[in-house]
Amino acid sequence: MFTGLISDVGQIARIETHGALRRARIVCSYPFHTIAIGASIACGGPCLTVVEAGALGGDAWFEVDVAAETLARTTASAWTSGDKINLERSLKIGDELGGHIVTGHVDGIAEIVSIDDFDGMKRFAIRAPRPLSRFVAEKGSIALDGTSLTVNGVEDDVFSVLLIPHTLKVTTWGDRRAGEAVNLEVDLMARYAARLTEAAKEETAQA
Repeated sequence: MFTGLISDVGQIARIETHGALRRARIVCSYPFHTIAIGASIACGGPCLTVVEAGALGGDAWFEVDVAAETLARTTASAWTSGDKINLERSLKIGDELGGHIVTGHVDGIAEIVSIDDFDGMKRFAIRAPRPLSRFVAEKGSIALDGTSLTVNGVEDDVFSVLLIPHTLKVTTWGDRRAGEAVNLEVDLMARYAARLTEAAKEETAQA
């Protein structure tokens, strides 16, 4: 479980392909001794399991295996050496829940339609996959590339989010460009609300 508050920006050091599985080595600034084998780390949105870890100069590195399902649903299939990704370690009991509840289970890939720069901030227009657009609501929460953000406005399948200077500085969002793909995870509460509504309609139809 995560909050969508990015704690580091990692860099892909290498990608190895083993059949349908890809192993990625990610360099980060987390203290090496705190990275446990088997730990969950959200890497650009998807929750992945640490399978190896080590130290590299003043930095640490960890490796994760990316399976077929994750490759099919996320931007991890396009990772290459040198890419930077948002990182967040799993939530511990007692930690502050400053963002919103994020599972690290990416629902689909969205597209950056446009970026509006002003006063050190950036407003992003994002196109959601059509089946997921019904879960996006104005003033609701959404996770994009693992970052907890508030939806400012919605028009059909395009919604907007505003990123403040701090977020642009401590995440990969300051370098994003129009046309790029981003991982999208809808709000867990929105998903359950939609399912309850569907179930109620089904019961009414059967009555």
